[in-house]
Amino acid sequence: MTDDALTRIADALERMAPAPLASPDFTGADAFVWHVNPERLVPVPRVSRVALDLLVGINRSRDTLLANTLQFAQGFPANNALLWGARGMGKSSLVKAVHAEILARGHDLKIIELQRDDLPTVDRLMQILGSANHRFLLFCDDLSFSHDDQHYKSLKAVLDGGIAGRPENVLFYATSNRRHLMPRDMIENERSSAINPGEAVEEKVSLSDRFGLWLGFHACDQDDFLAMIDGYCAAHGLTIDADTLRAEAIEWQATRGGRSGRVAWQFFTDLAGRHGVKLA
Repeated sequence: MTDDALTRIADALERMAPAPLASPDFTGADAFVWHVNPERLVPVPRVSRVALDLLVGINRSRDTLLANTLQFAQGFPANNALLWGARGMGKSSLVKAVHAEILARGHDLKIIELQRDDLPTVDRLMQILGSANHRFLLFCDDLSFSHDDQHYKSLKAVLDGGIAGRPENVLFYATSNRRHLMPRDMIENERSSAINPGEAVEEKVSLSDRFGLWLGFHACDQDDFLAMIDGYCAAHGLTIDADTLRAEAIEWQATRGGRSGRVAWQFFTDLAGRHGVKLA
């Protein structure tokens, strides 16, 4: 076999089993995104988020998640958390806002964003984070699994840690529109067609049970919707007649067919643009 052929074989083997990724410089940023092909942690200089006090109507979830994260940042035991429920009600915004609050209190906590499709590489990511002298919040937004999706098996490595256990300096937060991380109709279909319905979906459904903390988010009422907009106006110095603001906000949500924190922000973005107010 020629030297050229041996070189090609060696290159192919290296692509299949790449060398361990060197630990990045975590001192340069407080937030990172995990990328694959090639695997790397990319720093995020500026995180897109809103202030914690602007998240209206989710006080209990806010206080619970903040307390849990503070425990972890201080080196005490804390639970992995699943934030589930209505779309646009601030699940991912709360995670990022809580992280900012922890930093403002002087604690060293890095947030790492992980995409659902990259879960099969999470073992290698955990090795990198576990060997670093920092505490990490591993965050997966909009997590869910389909009927034949096998990625959920990789998630178990994050939540349970396997035989080695999850690194004590890593905590996992996920958001989902589904409480059990898979569509209800798929759960019912498997139960109706299985020989043993009780065991048919146990492995997938019990995945959410592995989160020690469940925080539910529900659609807001009109008072909370208007309070969100009032908060945005006050935070950005936009002054407008109260009756006019209320009428325009209600008309906006009617055209969208519902109310949520996301709809409130979209209305305020339009309002700020029409009144010449720039958003920092």
